[in-house]
Amino acid sequence: MLRYLTAGESHGKALIAILEGCPANLVISEADINRDLVRRQSGYGRGGRMKIEKDHAEILSGIRKGKTIGSPISLLIPNKSTELYEKAITQLRPGHADLDGAIKYNQKDVRNILERSSARSTAAQVAVGAIARQLLAEYKINVISKVIEIGGSKQPKDWAKLIDQARAKGDSLGGIFEVLVTGLAAGLGSYVQWDRRLDGNLARAVMAIPAIKGVEIGLGFGTAHLPGSQVHDEIFYVKGKGFYHKTNNAGGLEGGVTNGEPIVIRAAMKPISTLGKPLKSVDLVSKKPALAHVERADICAVEAAAVIGEAAAAIEIANAFLEKLGGDSVEEIKDNFTSYKKRLAVI
Repeated sequence: MLRYLTAGESHGKALIAILEGCPANLVISEADINRDLVRRQSGYGRGGRMKIEKDHAEILSGIRKGKTIGSPISLLIPNKSTELYEKAITQLRPGHADLDGAIKYNQKDVRNILERSSARSTAAQVAVGAIARQLLAEYKINVISKVIEIGGSKQPKDWAKLIDQARAKGDSLGGIFEVLVTGLAAGLGSYVQWDRRLDGNLARAVMAIPAIKGVEIGLGFGTAHLPGSQVHDEIFYVKGKGFYHKTNNAGGLEGGVTNGEPIVIRAAMKPISTLGKPLKSVDLVSKKPALAHVERADICAVEAAAVIGEAAAAIEIANAFLEKLGGDSVEEIKDNFTSYKKRLAVI
């Protein structure tokens, strides 16, 4: 079972991640992790912070001579931008966790809320996801993503212009991205308990990414508008290949279990909460009308969110994979997986 925790504030000294449950003998390097950290910082519309930070993860434990050793893996991602950490904030931002976080934790300085609720924390999640991705790649399971909509347009040629227009207006834009997982065998996940359903765990993981307001798998919300005959994927069988589908409206999951087809997840990201032209709000301490706080922020971060979506999905898929085919080393898991695939071929 994979378990992970992250810690650290947006402008604190560093972000930290601890991953437990990764099998031994997985080849992994800082370069493998940093590749995804660089991707997370990319995309048109990112803010000034991306010009300051050059994210890289330092491996502190759990990996020796380029291979995992079975013990917990700990990672450190230093922050270069720490100058804002001591600055107090009381002007609440609509759309962020400022107000509800201050109420929940009884705080009078919104800095104590935004430093952790910031999407900056996802850098640590992406670092963990890079390890999960590397583990899955050992068994030819791949996790990729693509942006399919920004600012209401599905035409990539329009996106930069829309982002520039939003920047000029002091506004921000959201969009939709898709995560695709290929190479999966049928049988991961379970329907026997709600918290073992893989579709539910994937949806929860992606929904927990900051600014994500909607998640669908396969046809998703589209299934509500169609008759069953146009929704359900017909089943076929060929000797040597086994069972398969010619369509994938289910998005690779039925009853919380993988069915052998690619997993397809789409997520809707709302516009960034911090606006160059701030909305009307209230001061947390004085309770008087005020304009929302303005801090260095992105105009659009949908491309970055897609990379984070990959990480969230990779971690959940890797966990389900280990639950089904568990072992303490990469080699033991490979033997289990080979045996399982042979059994599937003759069912």
